[in-house]
Amino acid sequence: MVSFPATTETISLALEANSSEAIQILYQVLEDPSSSPEALRVKEQAIINLCERLTEEKRGEDLRKLLTKLRPFFSLIPKAKTAKIVRGIIDSVAKIPGTTDLQITLCKEMVEWTRAEKRTFLRQRVEARLAALLMENKEYVEALALLSGLVKEVRRLDDKLLLVDIDLLESKLHFSLRNLPKAKAALTAARTAANAIYVPPAQQGTIDLQSGILHAEEKDYKTGYSYFFEAFESFNALGDSRAVFSLKYMLLCKIMVSQADDVAGIISSKAGLQYVGADLDAMKAVADAHSKRSLKLFENALRDYKAQLEDDPIVHRHLSSLYDTLLEQNLCRLIEPFSRVEIAHIAELIGLPVDHVEKKLSQMILDKKFAGTLDQGAGCLIIFEDPKADAIYSATLDTIANMEKVVDSLYVRSAKIMA
Repeated sequence: MVSFPATTETISLALEANSSEAIQILYQVLEDPSSSPEALRVKEQAIINLCERLTEEKRGEDLRKLLTKLRPFFSLIPKAKTAKIVRGIIDSVAKIPGTTDLQITLCKEMVEWTRAEKRTFLRQRVEARLAALLMENKEYVEALALLSGLVKEVRRLDDKLLLVDIDLLESKLHFSLRNLPKAKAALTAARTAANAIYVPPAQQGTIDLQSGILHAEEKDYKTGYSYFFEAFESFNALGDSRAVFSLKYMLLCKIMVSQADDVAGIISSKAGLQYVGADLDAMKAVADAHSKRSLKLFENALRDYKAQLEDDPIVHRHLSSLYDTLLEQNLCRLIEPFSRVEIAHIAELIGLPVDHVEKKLSQMILDKKFAGTLDQGAGCLIIFEDPKADAIYSATLDTIANMEKVVDSLYVRSAKIMA
């Protein structure tokens, strides 16, 4: 078997060979016992090339084994280069679809190794990556436990850049758990840390995106739109794939503040045309349904663009609220001419199942959206006239309040006379 030494000629040979031969050559370069500065530099290049080849062939397990095999090599190179290689290999595994579980296993192995080798800087970054993967895998409790310990440690070291990452991750985690006060507090901490240092544009865009999501959750859609716009500009300038999500959430905010007519203009703008696709088509369909106050078009949009609307938890949550508002408006308009009407007739007019309409009407009565009652025996809705408030009660309260002032004034005067 031909052996390949750690030289630049070998690397050139590997680059010219086909994929399987190149991988074998690069593995042999790494097995070269030489530890001269030139050999170490060549081996670093071999690792980069090998990662690229294995990623192309989607060999995630081989990348994990490579990271384990390289541990003796890491003792020969500076810690900063080790950190760069480790994170590079983890990023390579992340590029292979469906490897979340493998990435979690890989990160846990690296955390144990870095702890044993006392490589604190690298361990903290791998733990932050592990927490992000656990959150993606919906293992929220484990991710939160990992982050709570990590954030205290990083605050003591005052590593601002990593602290921004961790606080931002903590905010996303609390938001996923529907704990908005803690999500806002973590985001504020991330902003405070970010203000003290230079933050890369991609990271600033992530902060703005999370800010927009939290403001939208609190129904402050105008402020949310501003943050989404800032995030979109950052991601658009970088060519980041998250730009389309920022644009999608911008359109969502416009729809939620009843400015659905602006959606078409934003999509047809110079920036919007770059991202024309299923996501923007979905928002345009929702905007059309909202403009026409049509539940039928709204349901068609939800059905036709299920992946873009219902599978996106942020959009789905707001559209559920929008659907309820549209349904209530349509029902109020339909029952307005009647004092007594069959529920089946309303269901026929609105084009929805009877049980769905009945449930919504009962909810609206309880929420005092209109005065009425459901006669389930006859299958009818009985609508009452809105009870007019009797003015005598408020007038009586005003009279009593004025009498109290008069008595207080007389008491003060009598006290002065007696003195």
